[in-house]
Amino acid sequence: MTDTFWELIALVLFFILLGILKIPSWVVRTLDHRAQRIYNELEEARCLREEAQQLLAEYQRKRFEAEKEAKAIIEVAEREANILMVETHKKILEYIEHHDRVAEQKIAQAEIEAVNTVRSTAINLAIVVAEKILSEGINKEETNNHLFQASLNEIRASLN
Repeated sequence: MTDTFWELIALVLFFILLGILKIPSWVVRTLDHRAQRIYNELEEARCLREEAQQLLAEYQRKRFEAEKEAKAIIEVAEREANILMVETHKKILEYIEHHDRVAEQKIAQAEIEAVNTVRSTAINLAIVVAEKILSEGINKEETNNHLFQASLNEIRASLN
């Protein structure tokens, strides 16, 4: 018997021993468990990826809606600001017109008062002149010229 023969017998005994101890089934079971664990991890990763993509799509949709809502809010605010600006401008013009009318009324009243003051002064002057004429008893021609000149001078003095 040669060495090769003993090697063959040792190899056959080794395989028989492996079969008796069920080593091949244990190795297959271990590899199957490991393959199953890897498959489960891959499946879980795929589910997580799908969930992440769904969340991303949902957040992108929410962002788009928020941007759309913000644009709508800005447009409404701009319209309201324009309306408010037009109303404010209108109120300012009304206020200015009102004050112009009040100022014009005050000016007209002041003019009336000035005319009345001038009339009153002219009447008072005429009365004073008439009293002088009656009290002095001078002749009519001198009196008329003199009174006329005096009245003109007094009116000029009172108007200045």
